[in-house]
Amino acid sequence: MIKKYYDTDCNLGLLDGKTVAVIGFGSQGHAHSMNLAESGVNVVVGLRKGSGHWNKAAAFAEKCPNFKVMEIEEAAKAGDLVMMLVPDELAADIYNEQVAPYMKEGDVLCWAHGFNIHFNFVKPASNIDVIMIAPKGPGHTVRSQYVEGKGVPSLIAIAQDYSGRAKDYALAYACGIGAGRAGILETSFREETETDLFGEQAVLCGGVCELMHAGFDTLVAAGYEPEMAYFECIHEMKLIVDLINQGGFGKMRYSISNTAEYGDYRTGKRLITDETRAEMKRVLTEIQDGTFASEFMQEMSSGRRAKFLATRRREAEHPVEKVGAELRNMMSWLKK
Repeated sequence: MIKKYYDTDCNLGLLDGKTVAVIGFGSQGHAHSMNLAESGVNVVVGLRKGSGHWNKAAAFAEKCPNFKVMEIEEAAKAGDLVMMLVPDELAADIYNEQVAPYMKEGDVLCWAHGFNIHFNFVKPASNIDVIMIAPKGPGHTVRSQYVEGKGVPSLIAIAQDYSGRAKDYALAYACGIGAGRAGILETSFREETETDLFGEQAVLCGGVCELMHAGFDTLVAAGYEPEMAYFECIHEMKLIVDLINQGGFGKMRYSISNTAEYGDYRTGKRLITDETRAEMKRVLTEIQDGTFASEFMQEMSSGRRAKFLATRRREAEHPVEKVGAELRNMMSWLKK
């Protein structure tokens, strides 16, 4: 059973007199840095000068005296805790070239995803702590919940405990972004990384998107109108997922019709067969043994990213995208 912690278990005062350097100001970066600053922590944000996020961060700095924006190397030098919130494929180069030279003995290196540490693309010095604080929600939710006096549940993990206080630092940081209001769960870099990648590939993105595509294609090939196929196989997915999110499979099945529930029981296992489950195990094995990580980093570091971009273009040209855009244009509530 995963152990859970709350604000009463955290010592935010551990960050008094220290500076947290947040590298990046994207989805998670803006939320972490703003929340920490408003919790009273000294924060510097490290960005490439002239980047798209520089002006946004600078605008917040004008209103918050303990929040500053500077270039990555300056931020790394100023930080006692350095949080890497840049894309996985860029993190190793940014860390190795622009951050690592400025890490001092006893500093704390922080991550919100274990990818680069677990697969050894980043090999930190042995005289620093290495921790993870990973909110289980997108950055805009981490920010909005904090502003409302609430929080998003977060994971913490320890990869290297040089100081003997790595877990205390992870809890303090998590408290500073509001996670202690909702709950903080302790895991490991390995578990967070491998389950995250598997969930994305086998279920949330790869699995669900391909299932919706297949349903759409099946109905259209059988002569049904694309608009009807979109409504039934894609648009209504949000209704089902929201119900599951709110109350589990039980609430979803309670809320749908008896016809739909009977069809759920009758058909689901015909689609997710023993063969499908065996393939899921193969996907997990490729994540665990580093095959996926190696392939991904090789593609991302190739410069051209030819396979990745070609696949993105091909997916964007699927008929479901045109039909979906036309139908969503009829839905005023989506334009808010």
